[in-house]
Amino acid sequence: MRHALVLLMTMSILAGRATAQAVDVTKPEEKQKEQHAIAKQQEKTAKRTNVVEFEGNRAFKENDLRVQLKEQLATLDEYGLTAARADDVAFFLELFYRKHGYTKVSVHYKIESGDRLRLIVNEGPVMTLGNITFDGNVHEPTEKLFEFIVGPTRERYSKLQKNLPYVESDVQEGASLVERLYIAEGFLDAKIDKPRATIHEEANTVDVLLPIHEGRQYFFGDISFSGKMIYDRENLRGQIVDLLEQPYTDARLADIPRRLQSYYKTRGYFDVKVDASGDPTAASNGHVPVRITIAPGPVYHFGEASVTGLTKLNPTFVTKRFDSLAGKPYSPDVLDERFRTLMRTGLFNLLQIKPTPESADTLRLDISAEEAKSKAFGVSVGYGTYEGFIGGLEFSERDLFGTGRPITFSAEVSQRGYKGEILYEDYFLFDSDVDLRNRAAALTFDFDGYSKFEIGDRVELTKKLTKQYEVGLIFAARHVEVTSAEIKTRFLGDTSYFIDSIGFTQTLDLRDSPLVAPRGFVASTTLDVATVGLGSEVDLVRGTGRLGYYLPFGPKPLTPGVVEDKRGTPLQRWFQQSGLAFGARAGVVHSLNHSGSGESTTLPIDERFFNGGATTVRSFGERELGPLDKHGNPLGGEFYTVFNVEYTFPIFGELQGAIFTDAGNLSPTSENPGLTELRYAIGGGLRYKLPIGPIRLDYGVNPDPHAREDFGAFHFSFGFAF
Repeated sequence: MRHALVLLMTMSILAGRATAQAVDVTKPEEKQKEQHAIAKQQEKTAKRTNVVEFEGNRAFKENDLRVQLKEQLATLDEYGLTAARADDVAFFLELFYRKHGYTKVSVHYKIESGDRLRLIVNEGPVMTLGNITFDGNVHEPTEKLFEFIVGPTRERYSKLQKNLPYVESDVQEGASLVERLYIAEGFLDAKIDKPRATIHEEANTVDVLLPIHEGRQYFFGDISFSGKMIYDRENLRGQIVDLLEQPYTDARLADIPRRLQSYYKTRGYFDVKVDASGDPTAASNGHVPVRITIAPGPVYHFGEASVTGLTKLNPTFVTKRFDSLAGKPYSPDVLDERFRTLMRTGLFNLLQIKPTPESADTLRLDISAEEAKSKAFGVSVGYGTYEGFIGGLEFSERDLFGTGRPITFSAEVSQRGYKGEILYEDYFLFDSDVDLRNRAAALTFDFDGYSKFEIGDRVELTKKLTKQYEVGLIFAARHVEVTSAEIKTRFLGDTSYFIDSIGFTQTLDLRDSPLVAPRGFVASTTLDVATVGLGSEVDLVRGTGRLGYYLPFGPKPLTPGVVEDKRGTPLQRWFQQSGLAFGARAGVVHSLNHSGSGESTTLPIDERFFNGGATTVRSFGERELGPLDKHGNPLGGEFYTVFNVEYTFPIFGELQGAIFTDAGNLSPTSENPGLTELRYAIGGGLRYKLPIGPIRLDYGVNPDPHAREDFGAFHFSFGFAF
């Protein structure tokens, strides 16, 4: 076989040579022209090699300067060297030096031999930014203004660097930011004079004086409404009360019509017109009167929907999502929710919905779509403290037979086992708002103390009753077989069994962004029952609950058009980028199987709860909190609790630090649930934020280790801990 393989490779090489010889049928005159063009290009390139030379550069390497001047040098290569282009190169080189504090830099050039440019750099000393003095600031603290002045320069350097270079253009930009800040704070007449620089030659520092004329601070005064209001004055004022409590600015004034238009449109007034006007010159004691004029127009209703741009996906997949809206009052929020639901399917690169009036009170929905690629192939590589190295392959078809229903085939291999899975989804089962997921899987896994093989199917039906509240129904059928075990049989329970169950789930999720930077509250519960009536060989009832609260200390994103206010000292801003998270979980499982004496029989080990690990009590290794056999193998339990508190804080860029404390327990029986024998963890870790969640490295210390327990445990994992 090996000789045959070598022979085939040899034949392939010979065939390749023969092909190469046979292809060369170019006519002599064409070949001569081609060779002449190649030679001319080579000659042209040779002339331009090392066309630019640098002299006198000490602070920066030549390669660094060439990178900074790549556009100008490319222009020389393409269009040739002239005095004007040489002057441009010298100018941009000076600009680069000035951006790094070389305020006295000068760059001269010489053109030699017609095609060679020599840049002569006189760097001069680097000037650092010295004292910054603000003259005239009464309402805004100096520490706050300082951050605005140095902000443009600091963006190019580490936040930890104390001695920043003096860059005149940056200081001028910072002064304009200070002026914008004053205007955003209601100082409409504020003027910031040109920064005055004082150079100290002996110390190579530059002090800056920034004269400030704050003027009067303005606030919102009397608010009057005119036109056909429909709703009472207090109701309308309530939509903008947070704006009215802030200083008066043109940006906040412009936000009033947007707020009120959104309020009216949500109630069907598609063509509403709102105008807000204010006159600071008519202010009384700095309070500006505002007049709001409203023309609501008629109440519009949803009409038919049509879609263009689809080539593979059946158009009814899109239009049926809007059929239930026909005849209902127009609401941009409802339309936005349908849009987001469709985009979450992954079927579209672009989706635009344009409401178009087609009668006095009806809106036609014109939808234009651009389909995404329906097929995707992925490779994943990872590592987890418990599973070791992990590798996976995945293939998905998002638009099965043009129906918009995805199917995914995946395989995963780790140092502890193998898993294969087929996932079929129907986002709109029978054209309803019910989401179907059917997951068939087979796996093997080596736990500490036993190994198992499992094959089964799980059907999930979920429906959002509101934007934040979701309920679900789950049907599951599995065959589980313990293939090998170090744990004694009396602790294992059944080692080969079928279990069929039906379950109910509910989730209330009030978080702003569950995957990236969660803010808010989440609660969920599950309840599932396995009985002989469903064909199960194991009878049990199991319930779990989860609570989570996430509290970032920083403010929510600012209103569009409002200048970011970098309030407070660096320590205060650091604190604003940190956050607290609280979590609590509990679960109980109870066997409904009874022995001849009427006592419940031992649950199979794979149906029990386990505690300890990267997402529970982090002072223990995975599954190691709770009952163990004499060899240290976890046996699991029928009741568990986990409580977590974690504080995260910024370190640099997307890197965060964390300190945490965990508590939890695991009881071998469900007969006496409670908070007895709680075990604890105190520790810290690192987080690196990614768009789909953080990479985590944690170490938890066990403050009261029992016999045979470790002092603590490392955990490397992906995603939030709880």
